[in-house]
Amino acid sequence: MNSPWVESGRLDVGATSLEYKCFGPAPAAAPTLVLLHEGLGCSQLWRDTPASLAGASGLGVFVYSRAGYGQSDSTVLPRPLDYMALEAIDVLPELLDSIGVQRALLIGHSDGATIAAIHAGRVADPRVEGVVLIAPHFFTEAAGLAEIAKARDAFETGDLREKLRKYHRDPDIAFLGWNDAWLNPDFDVCGAVEMLDTISVPVLAVQGRDDPYGTLAQIDVITRRVRHAPVSTLILDECQHAPHLEQGPLVLPAIAAFARQCTGYG
Repeated sequence: MNSPWVESGRLDVGATSLEYKCFGPAPAAAPTLVLLHEGLGCSQLWRDTPASLAGASGLGVFVYSRAGYGQSDSTVLPRPLDYMALEAIDVLPELLDSIGVQRALLIGHSDGATIAAIHAGRVADPRVEGVVLIAPHFFTEAAGLAEIAKARDAFETGDLREKLRKYHRDPDIAFLGWNDAWLNPDFDVCGAVEMLDTISVPVLAVQGRDDPYGTLAQIDVITRRVRHAPVSTLILDECQHAPHLEQGPLVLPAIAAFARQCTGYG
């Protein structure tokens, strides 16, 4: 299919219309960085990260909102507990086809990082030449689940619902689709740890030491289980769950350099 490489618009993936934005050269001219947002994120909540990455790397950048987020089409609740695997295996390959990607890196944040890892390990798409995993999750941790429970309280009794309404067409779908799944006792992050064993492209893992949602154990499992490709890590002091926003002057050049190294571009 032809690439929709205009500044912003909507893209049909299956029966779902997704909002997107793109920056820099089109896929026919350069490799593409595909950004996968966090569990409460959307294309807009990457802030200036996409434009900054396009400028720093010289590569194209494509960012979209998954179904149920931002201004993309809604989805049905409850989300399946394997929603990240479904996105990685069923949705993402069709999306890459639809935008005409020829060479790509996946850059995921939080849930998006897990989606990127599952795609790299399970789909092994030859177009994907590297993955950047920002604050990834491969298993639940008690402290992280406690923070997710606190977010539920803020959504139900505080102002979190109204804050999310600024970015999401339906804040209830966006929030509950994420929160209900993570707090379900049967949730196991889709067996994502096993996917690390089969990743065969370079990995850059980025983590803040003060991340309330995940510890350095999430990075340790990457370095232990990714055995068929090089792994680089960037661990940041005084940084919580959004390293690309909190420590952008360190993180974005590191991602751009990693992307250029993986692709040999620039």
